[in-house]
Amino acid sequence: MSKRFVIAGTGSGVGKTTISVGLMKALMNKGLSVQGFKCGPDYIDPSYHTAVTKRTSRNIDSWMLSPEIVETIVSRASKQADVAIIEGVMGFYDGKNPLSDEGSTAEISRITASPVILVVNAASMARSVAAVVKGFQTLSQDVNIVGVIANQLGSKSHFEIVKTAIEEECKIPVVGYLLKGAVPSLPSRHLGLVPAIERGELDSYFEELAQAIEATVDLDLLLSLADAPILNEKTTIFEKQQNEKIHIAVARDEAFNFYYPENLELLEAHGAQLHFFSPLRNERVPDIAQGLYIGGGFPEEFAEQLSENELTKDSIRETIAAGVPTLAECGGFMYCTEAIERRDGEQFKMLGIIPGKVVMQDKLAALGYREITGVEGNFLINSHQQAKGHEFHYSTYQGEPVSPAYFSKGRFRAQQEGYLAKNLVAGYTHFHFASNPQLVENWLKACMEVKV
Repeated sequence: MSKRFVIAGTGSGVGKTTISVGLMKALMNKGLSVQGFKCGPDYIDPSYHTAVTKRTSRNIDSWMLSPEIVETIVSRASKQADVAIIEGVMGFYDGKNPLSDEGSTAEISRITASPVILVVNAASMARSVAAVVKGFQTLSQDVNIVGVIANQLGSKSHFEIVKTAIEEECKIPVVGYLLKGAVPSLPSRHLGLVPAIERGELDSYFEELAQAIEATVDLDLLLSLADAPILNEKTTIFEKQQNEKIHIAVARDEAFNFYYPENLELLEAHGAQLHFFSPLRNERVPDIAQGLYIGGGFPEEFAEQLSENELTKDSIRETIAAGVPTLAECGGFMYCTEAIERRDGEQFKMLGIIPGKVVMQDKLAALGYREITGVEGNFLINSHQQAKGHEFHYSTYQGEPVSPAYFSKGRFRAQQEGYLAKNLVAGYTHFHFASNPQLVENWLKACMEVKV
């Protein structure tokens, strides 16, 4: 057996991330090594996990990825960890379909055979909390809810009332609680916060969370409930292949850092050697590059600095002009346009490869899963191939009609998306290569034709 559990919530905003991060730090303080996971495609919460645990947190998503791949990711990442903590998304049963558990935390808990700790906001409730927990227990017979953490309680006596009701009616322990105001809320989870996390500016906050958890959560009881079967690797897609070495340049710094780790690992498994460079530090694309990957992030937060870094800009323009197959996702797509216009109306010149500009806005422009079908001439994904991904951004593209890179289908719309120009595939959608590893083979095959 191994130690693994899911932190699930009755809904968004009940404190899953606060409690998950606090538990990770508290267990680290006990001398345990902790591996974090996040249900769904979110990039920001895993950055908290990684900062606390010093191990790369992984997204596991049962809509984008098959059960075998989810199980394999958890198995691989959990090696040499004493305990794995899987942070849920939204409410426990919330996913892609209101009539099924598809894409939900509940489905992930089943795929990974993980016991579940349910976080409940118990403010202004007493015995009624037991009804909430019982509802979550009985909606599905296939989930394994083993304990509860009550959040937003008014006092220790309030906790005793809630604990008595839940344990009598639901026959599972309440392993702990947090009082209202016991810890400050997590800073607003906007994109610009990630560099602060990585610089260690929130380390004292993480320790404060851990101290609050240690004071009112029974960590030994929690660990006793966390027994889970050891998972096996159910797919070989991450195993190294004896292919010709292909050199891929990857933009990675505070402005461009939203990459699914599995995307990079799949490239390496298929023979890619990754070379990281920083547009923010005005570094050139490595001369050896046969492929170029400019991932997501938040270039708008660093727009002025990026606009001034002409060495990097010239280098990327030269690389793309030389025919190097290039994928630019979301932030990378924004960087490839003529300019980024911030909310205050100020514009900053970007690469100018894609005609038009992107304009930042206060409200979310797009959010959701995407089914992607390629078009002819797209080196990454052709018109007979499909992949899955996710879109999340606060900017809109404004420009002349361009040659689309792919078709993108979401819950409410299906339309042409992105920009295609021979060796450049760019758009707002973040691809998950594990949804169709053929994309990796396509890309590296195109890269092999580039002579450096």
